Amino acid sequence: DVHSSWGDSQGSDRALPQRRLRVWIRTPSAGFIAADIKGTGSWTQLYLITDYHENGSLYDYLKSNTLDVSSLLKLAYSSISGLCHLHTEIYGTQGKPAIAHRDLKSKNILVKKNGFCCIADLGLAVKFNSDTNEVDIPPNLRVGTKRYMPPEVLDETLNRTTFQSFIMADMYSFGLILWEMARRCTSGGVVEEYQLPYHDLVSTDPSYEDMREVVCIKKERPLIANHWSSDECLRQMGKLMSECWAHNPASRLTALRVKKTLARLLETQDIKM
Repeated sequence: DVHSSWGDSQGSDRALPQRRLRVWIRTPSAGFIAADIKGTGSWTQLYLITDYHENGSLYDYLKSNTLDVSSLLKLAYSSISGLCHLHTEIYGTQGKPAIAHRDLKSKNILVKKNGFCCIADLGLAVKFNSDTNEVDIPPNLRVGTKRYMPPEVLDETLNRTTFQSFIMADMYSFGLILWEMARRCTSGGVVEEYQLPYHDLVSTDPSYEDMREVVCIKKERPLIANHWSSDECLRQMGKLMSECWAHNPASRLTALRVKKTLARLLETQDIKM
């Protein structure tokens, strides 16, 4: 699976060093094999090469498949494991810097044949240099997919001086992805049709202003179905997503906290990963 047009000459100087990226994200929960650069001098095209996963993206998978509790938890746990790996700095010769994705959405998560997920498309990712305590980012903070942008990105109040801001922005987006997954889980014979987050509040191609009004001003969030409260797994998932998409970034759960909570859910459901 080759993702072409990953970047252009304007953004290539900000891209993560791709030759090292394969080492940095060596985990089954992040999809990456190699990268290459093609250019003529007047333009540059960056190629990102990943494993081929016939199930496609999580977005594709959820549109055509319903889930049971086991498959829901496997998708969620493997996704957050990949994000947790990205967010965590690892020391040593095989170490890696902390990385924020900045464009998390169901179309940027791939579903493997075994029902596990891996994080893909790190085209907008940024790394944290702990030696200098700096994040190398371009001036424009409004990057990513508008539907999944957290309030602090939509209203341009994100504190770009601290890497934790970018980590917490990822967690908001992950909360929306959890909602997409949970809707497709059958509970008591009931399952909801697939929908994108905020499908009932904005158009298929919302503007920044559309999203800012809904997310920042009205502080709306995707609806958590009433019947989830009668299913312990979905009830816990609803609580998790609500704590991920909190308006205040400091109130959001970290990837590690979500991973630990999902691990406990897997254990209580006696599901082996």
